Amino acid sequence: MIPLALDIITTAAILFAVASGLLIVLGVLKIVNFAHGAFLTMGGYSALLITQLGWSPWAAYPAAFVSGFLAGALIERFVIRPLYDRPLDAILATWGLGIIIGQVITIVFGREIQFVQTPIAGAASVLGETYSLYRLFLVGAALVVGGGIAALLGMTRLGLEARAVIMNEELARALGINSSFVRLVTFCFGAGLASLAGALITPLSSVDPGMGVPWLVNAFMLVLVSSVSLTSLATAAIVLGGAQVLVSTFVSPVLGGLTIVVLAALLLRIRPQGFAHE
Repeated sequence: MIPLALDIITTAAILFAVASGLLIVLGVLKIVNFAHGAFLTMGGYSALLITQLGWSPWAAYPAAFVSGFLAGALIERFVIRPLYDRPLDAILATWGLGIIIGQVITIVFGREIQFVQTPIAGAASVLGETYSLYRLFLVGAALVVGGGIAALLGMTRLGLEARAVIMNEELARALGINSSFVRLVTFCFGAGLASLAGALITPLSSVDPGMGVPWLVNAFMLVLVSSVSLTSLATAAIVLGGAQVLVSTFVSPVLGGLTIVVLAALLLRIRPQGFAHE
């Protein structure tokens, strides 16, 4: 039972880290960034480059975040910004961007599956059971990501301005807040978090041009049921991620892969606000 409980906790942590960047972009920009999966893939290949260069695997995380942040700046400035008043077009543009980024990655790195070096190897003893040290590390990484986002939103001027834009953008502009700058930084930060998440998950699996697609689907459903709330996102990751682990363990890994999508759809049908409070 202890390994199963740890699987649920670590899976929830991974899902939270993967979905957090998508959440803040939706909260501030009011668009669903369907290039999120491509940014995840970009982070995976950033980690792969670090491995190929022979650098410390710990360097993969800042490298992934910076690469996503800078790519996000270019995309927001030249693609997303002109489409803020056309949200459907913005969504379609991010979908197309995801395809383009995936194709560029395929051209540069090829289609083959590749692997990255893990910064933490081995297992630890937890209540008498051995468990992956790296998966335990990911719980701490998710807590750092969540705490960093909460601190940024609650303890900085940029966070205050972002919350003002979320609540009422027209009023925020009237108060002198540069909403364009807030949107730029938010999209960059969301892209950076997505790439960071991609680097975090690669030691557990592999790197390939399509690695971000299944994560995008699950992240999208988690964000839908969390109503742009970090607390609700954490709850959704634990409940739906836990259900995924249980179904994968006791029923079928194939059905487990569909669990989050199916349960999220049912939850939204029964309770449209999802895990958010009334």
